[in-house]
Amino acid sequence: MGFDQYHEPPEELSQPVRTFARMIQSLIEEAEAIDWYEQRIHVEKDEEAKKIMKQAQKEEFIHFAMDLEFLLRKKEDWRTVMKNVLFKPGDIVENGEKAEDKLEE
Repeated sequence: MGFDQYHEPPEELSQPVRTFARMIQSLIEEAEAIDWYEQRIHVEKDEEAKKIMKQAQKEEFIHFAMDLEFLLRKKEDWRTVMKNVLFKPGDIVENGEKAEDKLEE
């Protein structure tokens, strides 16, 4: 991808915004890798190869989780939403709407 990840002139962006952009890009790349492994695992016939791919995919999940946690620590509104949507019983859409209400309080 190189340095075309910015939509604004990089020299005009603060260091925290540039770090944020890097972490968002990393999160995207980890999600793509998880997807690629999921597809490969699904079609792979060799059990040993499949086992290796599953292990590699687990590593990508860890990287994804670390990237997400970093971003959540930097964005209070994101934390609020996540706390009110993730790991909550009930309807996901309703939980999302409630989380949105929390932002407006």
